[in-house]
Amino acid sequence: MSVPRTLGDLRRSNFSEERLRTRRVKDELRDNLVARLREKGDAAVFPGIVGYDDTVVPQIINAILSRHNFILLGLRGQAKSRILRALTTLLDKQMPYLAGCEIHDNPYAPICKRCRDLLAEMGDGAPIAYLTPEDRYVEKLATPDVTIADLIGDIDPIKAARGGHELSSELTVHYGLLPRANRGIFAINELPDLAGKIQVGLFNIMQEGDVQIKGYPIRLPLDVALVFSANPEDYTARGKIITPLKDRVGSEIRTHYPATIEEGIAITAQEAWTRRNGNTMHLPPYVQQVIERIAFAAREDKKIDKRSGVSQRLPISAMENVISNAERRAIRNRERFVVPRVSDIYAALPAITGKLELEYEGEMKGADFVGRELIRSAIAKTYDEYYTGANVQQIVQWFDLGGEIQLADSIPAAEALENLNGIQGLTDKLGPLVISQKDSAEQQVSAAEFILEGLHAHKRIGRSEERVFKAGEMKPEPVREKSFDAEERPYRQRRQFN
Repeated sequence: MSVPRTLGDLRRSNFSEERLRTRRVKDELRDNLVARLREKGDAAVFPGIVGYDDTVVPQIINAILSRHNFILLGLRGQAKSRILRALTTLLDKQMPYLAGCEIHDNPYAPICKRCRDLLAEMGDGAPIAYLTPEDRYVEKLATPDVTIADLIGDIDPIKAARGGHELSSELTVHYGLLPRANRGIFAINELPDLAGKIQVGLFNIMQEGDVQIKGYPIRLPLDVALVFSANPEDYTARGKIITPLKDRVGSEIRTHYPATIEEGIAITAQEAWTRRNGNTMHLPPYVQQVIERIAFAAREDKKIDKRSGVSQRLPISAMENVISNAERRAIRNRERFVVPRVSDIYAALPAITGKLELEYEGEMKGADFVGRELIRSAIAKTYDEYYTGANVQQIVQWFDLGGEIQLADSIPAAEALENLNGIQGLTDKLGPLVISQKDSAEQQVSAAEFILEGLHAHKRIGRSEERVFKAGEMKPEPVREKSFDAEERPYRQRRQFN
């Protein structure tokens, strides 16, 4: 079905003139949200957003129903930007505007001089174009170098010269991002990074619904929904939201990290690149749980800065690295299946340490040490999920009698399984982890290694850095404290004294 291409055709179409004149973008968001709630309920508002069904999503729904500008306040990696971008699903599929207009003027009620002149000249013959929901979303990452001209607009001498206009003419205005978001959604990420005097420039649009272009006696009554995101750490670390602007934000909505391991696994499974082309892959549940528990443990560890947070990107990146290490092993050894092992999680340390902001104690021990301790803690808790109360004394006794086995992360599954079968009682304990003893060698090796790593995490057996499992708990290597220069030493002494 063809759509109207001129103003006259538009008047005779299903696009109601009264509706386009009076329905503002916040009314549009509200109407479409109400229709979706009636049809599918809260869960369908933001598909793909996991863990917010009973907390964040109801608050966002209330803000939209209230026609509020709102801010999402939370630590990094809490899906704030993703939620803001998902608001476009609540916009109409098509929105007509006067073709060629920089601020997407309403055909029935234009606000810029260019479009008013166009209607006076062409009338019903004025050309019409259409915006998709994605076209109506404008996003800006706040940085200290953003200017009023970037957001609102400024004089354009080149436009004046080329068009033969006087500098005082409205036709010489170069519109900023905010006017260009007219009849849509304007999102600012990391709002506290925006300089205070620039935040002041948002007052008029939030309170009066218009903007004033620098140096021009004009006011543009824009139709725009403003949404923001911010990290609480930024209030003191880099900047703050000025009080008058914060007062004009209708709703402040707090985001959070996943509340349960299951929610975290669901998010990681959704976001991580796990579907690789190549060999068939089997991702054991206990490996997923260990990876997710690393992030949960990091959020509680005193050696890690809680104000900075531990992003959900940590388990996502770690999962991708773990699979890649398993994939590399399968390719080198020409194996049929890609099955990650616990040793692959240790190989993924580069994807973990880069996501951690360490406190003073953590800096002294080093990121690798902290990362290994987090993995070990996660393995211990996951092991308890499967083997609490299980009798593994026969396995421990085998090591106590002098047994040793080396399980490098590159060893082929067939060779590793042959060695593992020599450990008394080990294969009998694979039941909770594999379906049957007929499972592939890759799966059996992964399960057996998890048991040994669990015993090591509980200090029932030892393991060296060369991944040699043996009797007793291996003593960790002494931690070397970093050296300090003359300027840092007094600060260190004060910390120790206090």
